[in-house]
Order: sequence, then structure tokens, then C-alpha cells
Amino acid sequence: MSKTILIADDALFTRMMLRNILAENGYNAVVEAETGTEAIWAYERWKPDLVIMDINMPEMDGMAAAKSILVTHPQANIIICSALGQKQLMMEALEGGVKDFITKPFQPNKVMEVVKKVLS
Repeated sequence: MSKTILIADDALFTRMMLRNILAENGYNAVVEAETGTEAIWAYERWKPDLVIMDINMPEMDGMAAAKSILVTHPQANIIICSALGQKQLMMEALEGGVKDFITKPFQPNKVMEVVKKVLS
């Protein structure tokens, strides 16, 4: 599959885990960002088919970065990641144009279910 996926998360461990889950399912074109600001830059640079964005990041959080990307690219496929219990943020994200969300800790089958649904 030649879909480009941007993973934006300040935790290297999380980015590696997501990269591995994606790679095991045939998605190898992965771009990474550590902050919301980097995520916006990477989106502009690579125009990925999908963005997996953590909510809690330094500099600019994932919600602000997602909103910024969606202003200029309303068709962007963005999935937000959050810890369990951030339901209110999830609803705001979905109302703001984010396509779906996944919760931490990640369950590989759930991650892929959401990724495939958003990319289809």
C-alpha cells in the first residue's frame, strides 16, 4: 500500500509502537513529528493520506494542530489519540472535522480497524 501516514506524538515509544503496528499491516510510508508545530509542517511537506495525532504534545497540542491543518485542508484524514477518559475532547475533535480517534494504551486490532475505516 502506498499510503503515507504521519504519526505526531512527542513520545518516541508511542511513535515506534504505531509505526510497528502499521508496518505489520503493510503501511510502510510513515512520517513522524514530535510536536503539533512539526505535524503542521510535515503535513504541508508530505500531504499524507492519514494523520495519527496525539492530543498532548509540547509547543502546540494535537487539537490545535489538527484544527490548523483542517482550516487549510478540510479533506485531511486525521485520527486523534488520547488517553482513556478524554471523551469531551474527543467529541470536540469529531465536531471539528477529525475523522476518528483511538485510545491509549493501543490495541493493534483497534488501531488498524480505525485506520482502514478512515482510509477507505
